[in-house]
Amino acid sequence: MASASLFKASAVVEKSEWVKGQTLPQPTTSVVRCTPVARSAVTIRAGPYADELVKTAKSVASPGRGILAMDESNATCGKRLASIGLENTEANRQAYRTLLVSAPGLGNYISGAILFEETLYQSTVDGKKIVDVLVEQNIVPGIKTDKGLVPLAGSNDESWCQGLDGLASRSAAYYQQGARFCKWRTVVSIPNGPSALAVKEAAWGLARYAAISQDNGLVPIVEPEILLDGEHRIDRTFEVAQQVWAEVFFYLAQNNVLFEGILLKPSMVTPGAECKERATPEKLNKQFLSGGQSEVEATLNLNAMNQSPNPWHVSFSYARALQNTCLKTWGGLPENVKAAQEALLTRAKANSLAQLGKYTGEGESAESKEGMFVKGYTY
Repeated sequence: MASASLFKASAVVEKSEWVKGQTLPQPTTSVVRCTPVARSAVTIRAGPYADELVKTAKSVASPGRGILAMDESNATCGKRLASIGLENTEANRQAYRTLLVSAPGLGNYISGAILFEETLYQSTVDGKKIVDVLVEQNIVPGIKTDKGLVPLAGSNDESWCQGLDGLASRSAAYYQQGARFCKWRTVVSIPNGPSALAVKEAAWGLARYAAISQDNGLVPIVEPEILLDGEHRIDRTFEVAQQVWAEVFFYLAQNNVLFEGILLKPSMVTPGAECKERATPEKLNKQFLSGGQSEVEATLNLNAMNQSPNPWHVSFSYARALQNTCLKTWGGLPENVKAAQEALLTRAKANSLAQLGKYTGEGESAESKEGMFVKGYTY
């Protein structure tokens, strides 16, 4: 969630004839069709973990708090470290992650932290388990469980997310290590279609991951990301997003996923990064990952979403939008740790206020307003 919402409500979108074609149609007018859903005689419960899953989901979605996404792979973390002149070593990754999780009072603004597998089993530079440090801060530990994107055969140069093989045993081990929620990111590309094949693969993979995760005690973050790459307008993004979400929830239901025990992490609905027509936060408020936006832009957009009542808790799950200034302030120097933590807390507090609809944007630095879009971004 970097993404900007845990839940966003809209009418139920009918799973219609578009899935039979090869690509999604071009937009004309945006129509949402409400379909009555028959109540099942069977109530789906996620095994022995049902009550715990609901409790964890509510804790992560608590008012005024959001998720710190620090689940970059070692390779991607290396790119971040290289930007400040540091070598990609375990010691340097450990030092940076220690800085993040030990920021005093972080739990006032952050409810959950998504970790990479190395970090879940890692200790701080002081020898304390990172999981324990998070729990002491009242932050729920989470874990990235997908194995990354790979080319999707038979598609228009699109991707699918791997990692279902062995997921059950890995999830059980992560639960034993202290994780209580997990994340699986798959993507859909508008410039490349998206093809019906790619959308269906993304939706089915997310649904199977969610069912397996719940069966092992982990609240799944369901993340169907619409990539920012492209010149398309916001209306096109919104159309694709609606249809992707409909497909995802269709297959979640087919896999008997407990909806009260998931977190939805859709990307913000914005114009393509190369579109000349930009959207205001007010327009985004009525449409719906902060990836590529500046730190301030992501916060302003989140704030706009919470300016009026929402049927769901709408919060944030940010990586670079929380860490960018923090990382640059640290620069790998021990004497800068305190200042870097203060920078992290500044961004966390700003987004906490935005989740409550109370952010003003006053006093923000010029650096926090710089965009962070990377074309074809992977992590």
